[in-house]
Amino acid sequence: MITRRSFLGSISLPAVSVAAGSLDSTRLVQMLSTMNVSSAAPRDVAKDESAWREIQQAFTVDRSLINLNSGGVSPSTAATQAAMKRYLDYSNTAPVYAMWQVLEPQRETVRVQLAELFGCDAEEIAITRNASESLQTCQLGFDLRPGDEILTTNQDYPRMLTTFDQRARREGIRVRKISIPVPLEHPDDVVSLLEQNISPCTRLMMICHMINLTGQVLPVKSIVQMARRHHIPVIVDGAHTFAHIPFTHQDLDCDYYGTSLHKWLFAPHGTGMLYVRKSKIADLWPLMAAGESMAKDIRKFEEIGTHPAANALAIGEAMAFHQAVGAETKAERLRYLRDYWLGQLKHHDRIKVNTNLDPAYSCAIANVQVEGVDTNQLSNYLWDEHRIIVAGIQHEDFEGIRVSPNLFTTLAELDRFVEVIEHVLRQGLPAASQK
Repeated sequence: MITRRSFLGSISLPAVSVAAGSLDSTRLVQMLSTMNVSSAAPRDVAKDESAWREIQQAFTVDRSLINLNSGGVSPSTAATQAAMKRYLDYSNTAPVYAMWQVLEPQRETVRVQLAELFGCDAEEIAITRNASESLQTCQLGFDLRPGDEILTTNQDYPRMLTTFDQRARREGIRVRKISIPVPLEHPDDVVSLLEQNISPCTRLMMICHMINLTGQVLPVKSIVQMARRHHIPVIVDGAHTFAHIPFTHQDLDCDYYGTSLHKWLFAPHGTGMLYVRKSKIADLWPLMAAGESMAKDIRKFEEIGTHPAANALAIGEAMAFHQAVGAETKAERLRYLRDYWLGQLKHHDRIKVNTNLDPAYSCAIANVQVEGVDTNQLSNYLWDEHRIIVAGIQHEDFEGIRVSPNLFTTLAELDRFVEVIEHVLRQGLPAASQK
């Protein structure tokens, strides 16, 4: 057992103001420092509940319910909330001065920090409101003609598929959505499957880095390089991977990547990031109009009119938390939490696991089906009767509940979830829940 003393790292973090009722700034600095470990392997750190209890207290979550749907949107830490409030309060002193002249220029510091975390040039990063805005900028930014074809899968996020469907209705282009196996036992097979579906009319491709429905990670770099040989640009939907699994841009080699920051980075709600390779910026139209002088400027993708500075600047506090915990340590903890609950259920003959659990191809998220039980009814029962939040998924190719614990999740909460599922396996759903 690793002692808390052995965790103490050597980093020095600036004091931050924290919302009332949570950790004070000195305690928060100590808490974050414990996670920057030099003498213990991340896999060992992941199992030390005394250390993670400190981290759990950085969040102001409601413990009267069990939130196992971090895949939707995550809470921010108290420190990030406090930073955002501080910026909002200052903005309101005189918005045209405080927000536009003082705070908005500080956006550039956050841009640089995001670029360092992603491993690219700061002039390739736009700060957006969410993954949808980032991805739709790319989806709608390419010039296409009637008869041109877009290739994607039927497991991408519904909003992104809807975006392409609207282009098809409006412009006469075609959208080809292929099915991929669930669970995806051999992820590299997706490369061949996509290549087999390229036609002479294929002009654009979009793929997930991690599929939101199952938590399955796809081999993005291989897909991008395959498509590049066919001269087809690839948009990468990274909504669920940034600050979730350790990687940098070099591991993807993509030209276009969009993500949300309010999921696994714990940034303020309504924050996202768009990466566009510098040489590709000029040829991609922005979502909202920008002047011709901005054609090669990544900031043209941020031309959305008046917007708060607070959300973007508080991203910096979220990154400080993420970096103090450490990407590898965080990922190991997330996998540990997933394996903790799934290890108790997956051997049951009516539990079907829809996610390849290989650490190279998954992390916190797993999707399981309780065979013989309607997925939506199960999801509703978990909430209505036990205040447990999961995402019920009913897809044309599979169904199951998506379970995504996070750093704020306790083992006791996972034990309660397992207890309820085991009860359903033995007794089924109550008649009232089956309507």
